[in-house]
Amino acid sequence: MDSEPIRVLIIDDEFPARKLLMEYVSKIPNLEMVAACEDAIEASSVLQQQSVDLILSDIQMPELSGLDFIRSMKDKPLVIFTTAYSEYAIDSYELDAVDYLLKPIPFPRFMQAVNKAADRIKLRQTTANNAPMKDYFMVKADHKLYRIDYSELLFIEGQSEYVTFHMKDKKSVTAYYSLKKLEDELPNKDFVRVHKSYIVSVSKIESVEGNILTVAGHKLAIGKNYKDGFLEMLCSKV
Repeated sequence: MDSEPIRVLIIDDEFPARKLLMEYVSKIPNLEMVAACEDAIEASSVLQQQSVDLILSDIQMPELSGLDFIRSMKDKPLVIFTTAYSEYAIDSYELDAVDYLLKPIPFPRFMQAVNKAADRIKLRQTTANNAPMKDYFMVKADHKLYRIDYSELLFIEGQSEYVTFHMKDKKSVTAYYSLKKLEDELPNKDFVRVHKSYIVSVSKIESVEGNILTVAGHKLAIGKNYKDGFLEMLCSKV
């Protein structure tokens, strides 16, 4: 397990259980702790802001169970269920869980589950690396499928649960989509997140002045949390 760190989110309503899992995560060098949440609602908020590779989730929790939370997700990270109850094992495997750990969880058993998750991630990466590069993607909107060519795309604007793809010739398509998901899927050498509401095509940037950049005549704000990374990326292309 010597590649990119595996970003981990813990969900458990019991503090001692969260604390133990946090300790276990800290012992494994290639695991990166993103957050430890006491319920699925808090976890959902975290996932709207950050991407994770692996969720360690309890099952029986107030308001929304771990099983129901994972079922509700459109784009599921890998998940390892951690629970004191064995009767949910079949449900967990129906959700393609990496593993099902019964509390109290010994560290060697936890390590075994993490190794299985790492193997799955490597397999996904190998498959993705061997796949032919596409220069477009398909988007469903207005009961139709639209082809969005990278070369035509100027910038993407996030609007709550929807995004608008702004393209050349003043064309646009608005669809139910996650801006965070697009940030992860689009080639990062060609597209960059510059604001919580904007992803822009690097080749279409006309100018940058202060906290404003111009793309095909559109003035877009550069968010303070994204400015340093954006400027560093621009400098690397000079």
